[in-house]
Amino acid sequence: MFRRGKSEARRRERDGLVSSILLQRGDVPGDRLAITWVDVAPGSRQSPHRHGPEQVYVIIKGKGLMRVGDEEQEVSAGDLVWIPPDAPHGIENRSSNVLSYISASAPAFDLEALYDTGELRAEPRRSD
Repeated sequence: MFRRGKSEARRRERDGLVSSILLQRGDVPGDRLAITWVDVAPGSRQSPHRHGPEQVYVIIKGKGLMRVGDEEQEVSAGDLVWIPPDAPHGIENRSSNVLSYISASAPAFDLEALYDTGELRAEPRRSD
C-alpha cells in the first residue's frame, strides 16, 4: 500500500498557490496517475497552462473561476472539472477565502520536474 499525507508531501509554491504533490510518476509501479492538492490564496490565480495528460480538478473548499480552452465557469466545493489533454486551463480565486482543489492526471507525469523546469507550457494571458 502507498500512503502519503498532505503534510508529508513535497511542496511547490508559486504566485499564491501551494501545491502538495501526493503522487507522481515514479512513486508507484505503473505510472498511471498523478495527484496534487492545491491551495489557492485569496485573489491569486493559476496561470493558464497546458500539458499532455488529461486531468480533473475536484474543488474541495472555496470557490473560483475555472477556465478550460475558451470556456470559463464559476466553480465551488463539490464540483469536478474535466480537462482534456493539451487544453489550456487555469483557475482563479476571486474570494476572500482559500480555494482548495485536488488534481488528478492520467497518465502520471513528474510534477516536481514540471514545476522546477517550467515545462508546464504557459499560455499567454487573455485580454478581457
